[in-house]
Amino acid sequence: MSATTYILAGWLIDGSGGPVQDKVLLKIVDGRFAGIDKFVPGDGLDLDQVIDFSHCTILPPLVDSHVHLFMSGTTSRPAREHQLVADYDQLRPVISQHLHYLFSHGVLAVRDGGDKGGYALAFRQTKEMHPEVILKAVGRGWHLQGRYGGLIGRCPGQGESLVAACGREDQAIDQVKVVNSGFNSIKVFGLETEPQFSTAELTEVVVAAAKTGKKVMVHANGREPVRRAILAGCHSIEHGFFMGRENLELMAEKDTFWVPTVFTMKAFAANFAHVGSHADLQVIEKNLQHQLGQLTLARQLGVNVALGTDAGSLGVLHGESMVEEMKLFQKAGYSLAETIRCATSNGARLLGLDDFGLLVKGKAATFLVARGAPSQLPRKLSYLESIYLNGQPSALYRKNPVKNITTQG
Repeated sequence: MSATTYILAGWLIDGSGGPVQDKVLLKIVDGRFAGIDKFVPGDGLDLDQVIDFSHCTILPPLVDSHVHLFMSGTTSRPAREHQLVADYDQLRPVISQHLHYLFSHGVLAVRDGGDKGGYALAFRQTKEMHPEVILKAVGRGWHLQGRYGGLIGRCPGQGESLVAACGREDQAIDQVKVVNSGFNSIKVFGLETEPQFSTAELTEVVVAAAKTGKKVMVHANGREPVRRAILAGCHSIEHGFFMGRENLELMAEKDTFWVPTVFTMKAFAANFAHVGSHADLQVIEKNLQHQLGQLTLARQLGVNVALGTDAGSLGVLHGESMVEEMKLFQKAGYSLAETIRCATSNGARLLGLDDFGLLVKGKAATFLVARGAPSQLPRKLSYLESIYLNGQPSALYRKNPVKNITTQG
């Protein structure tokens, strides 16, 4: 016999970017949405069988499309320096803790952007992996010898092409990560570095990756490094500081995703005393404003934007930073529903999760329950009422039990 559950949502944000719905009755059969309809009191439904979330907003699970699980976001210099050189056994509890933090904020899918040892990828295959979080991992990224990228990857061998090096990659990876610029400068405003790889080299990687069903994500800042990645058919641009309007237009045309990681600059500014002498506070603040301007333009141009935090960067905490990144999207002009689309269904598309991120009939009934009206989002994502997985409340997310409806109104 099929298991059927009815839930009354005070408000529903379905992840499509469409308007917020109120007083919605969710019918769940065998863990999937069998109906999502306007609630009509007195329509013959036994209210004792309805779980009452009329005081809550229901929305899809969150997706953080860019994290580094081996780093904690701490402002402690000794701790950060230790994490950068620690071995796998030392980092296993760190990665586990970060996955817990993500889950507790409703982030049920993440994409790890790489570490020099491929530790996040290795951790996913252990019994310690969080059972209710989907982890997509690149293992280690690729960068050019002598250029930025050593913290999150390695470079091809002497005389070896990029595509040949990628061919040696662990087949367990979900996406290929390429670094095609330097780090975004926090000392000189608008500084652009030379690309690390040519359009032809990147194109070869995209074609080779496609043969095994993999996408290519590219760390790129500045106009030319980004332009080459887009023209090569790479699937997502990570960071994209100072890439300019022409690249945003090209991304809209090519259906390329952008993961802007805006909060990194706000976190640097807020924790400036811990950044170091290689930084200028005014430059950091100008970087933030410029990136917000690009994000506003991306919305106007119809660019596919997926929310990613770069959690693990200084002051960017796993889980908590999702709320901060969402606030910045709203500051850039995205509505709450549009912001949630970027943080849910857009991220799911980028990570290749077909049955995730949208609350529509036929999809898995996996969702978040946030106490209060939508006006209290995204803040309330840090204090969720419940997390549902395939129609059932998560046993790992402990909250007070919800009582069924006993009266109409």
